[in-house]
Amino acid sequence: MSTVIRVHARPTFSLSPYLYMQFMEPLGATDGSLEAAWDHQRQDWRPDVVEAARCLAPTLMRFGGCVSSYYRWREGVGPRQRRRPMRNLLWGGMESNQIGTHEIVDFCRRVGAEPLFCVNFESDGRRPWARPADGRLRAAGPAEAAAWVAYCNQPGHAARIAHGAAAPLGLKLWQIGNETSYDRDGYDCDTAARRTVAFARAMRAADPELTLIAWGDSGWARRMLEIAGAHIDMLAFHHMFNPAWVTPETPLRDTAWRRDPEDTWRHLMDAWRQQDGKIRAMRAELAGLSVPLALTESHFALPGRSRCEVLSTWAAGVANARILNVHERHGDVLKIATLADFCGTTWQVNAVMIPMPHGRAFLMPVARVMALYRAHTGERALRVLAQPPDLDITASRTGDRVFLHVVNTRRTASVAAGLRVTGAAIQSGRVWEIAAPPETEIMAHNAELLAPVEKPLPVEGDWVFPPASVSAVELRLAPAAPRRDPGGTPRGTAAEPDGEDGC
Repeated sequence: MSTVIRVHARPTFSLSPYLYMQFMEPLGATDGSLEAAWDHQRQDWRPDVVEAARCLAPTLMRFGGCVSSYYRWREGVGPRQRRRPMRNLLWGGMESNQIGTHEIVDFCRRVGAEPLFCVNFESDGRRPWARPADGRLRAAGPAEAAAWVAYCNQPGHAARIAHGAAAPLGLKLWQIGNETSYDRDGYDCDTAARRTVAFARAMRAADPELTLIAWGDSGWARRMLEIAGAHIDMLAFHHMFNPAWVTPETPLRDTAWRRDPEDTWRHLMDAWRQQDGKIRAMRAELAGLSVPLALTESHFALPGRSRCEVLSTWAAGVANARILNVHERHGDVLKIATLADFCGTTWQVNAVMIPMPHGRAFLMPVARVMALYRAHTGERALRVLAQPPDLDITASRTGDRVFLHVVNTRRTASVAAGLRVTGAAIQSGRVWEIAAPPETEIMAHNAELLAPVEKPLPVEGDWVFPPASVSAVELRLAPAAPRRDPGGTPRGTAAEPDGEDGC
């Protein structure tokens, strides 16, 4: 086979397991979200939502978002009959607060995810949310954030114990500030940075072992580090990517995507460039500085009846797989990332959709590719030395296993390639493959259509990647044979010669 995929066996940088985060926010009247995921009769999470989340297997679950600007954590703990409902100032409607700190942590424990909470950062300086028309104060300062940390993490905390949790919850990841730079009426960068220092000091006084994430988007990153860098561990930024903001004639809007499948495919296959550009801009701003980045919210933001139904198609799944590859390529600095909101009833940006009032929760195409990559990825990145032009490939390794994430960007044509590892020999392999016509729309009745299919890799290592497919390839490397010098003395291990890259 003349076309070859070649990767180098020598690992480079470490890949964070948190590149598969999910983002959980109560979305009020615009989307059923958490209230729909909660069974108010049983006072527990819906079993089908838990099952879907286990299939998705997120490594990290972030609770917060814009709602953090008016969320008071004490309203969501304690006896249920005493919990005070909350007006959802951005998304509309009321939140019952039946889902609070303990329920979020419980959900994370059930699905194997680590929790990340976003604190109320003095309403991010937004006065309408700090004190809305009803006059109830919704802003909270460093003392309230520190009290939340203490409630969660300090041994012997009386209130937590009274609420049924004798052992500390052990929540070490916290975010200070959410989209703070997006509102001209909110804090400016210097004010936000100084307040970040105040929050960080108070929160670390309650627990010195926290990992704190500060807001650094919109050109704030370097100044935030100048003022607050000694007090924080990571910088957060967001990206809601909508090609219509750059190319108004894009078909990725409303129902325009249905008119010309080939044109829609072409635009979706180009969507990764926005995400790559945003991350590169963050890297450039921080040139010379070493700080991990956290993409704590990110998804398509396409206009439509419900954030555009094209996102229920397999074509969108393939596009999201390309963006996941972007995250891996920037994995030397990008340590937290997501591509979807967690769950809801209407928004197509959700990973899990919840049929209402009955039915079973199911995974959207974006969730299918996130789950596929999550199940078949290595601890350290590998360099891809050669690849066919129509395949988008990243590689990683753990021990003697090499993992490839392969996206066939051809809509109607397969791509054949041989698999080679420079510096090692392949002993065996398996392929987990998702392939479907790009226009296929996933709904409750055909939710399993995009389940990955496992296939054995031929001994010779040649493979045909179907049109519009996303594949996770797992290669097991053969044990290295000792090399011998002319005198017969072992001196290292035998390996395939390095390529022309000089490695």
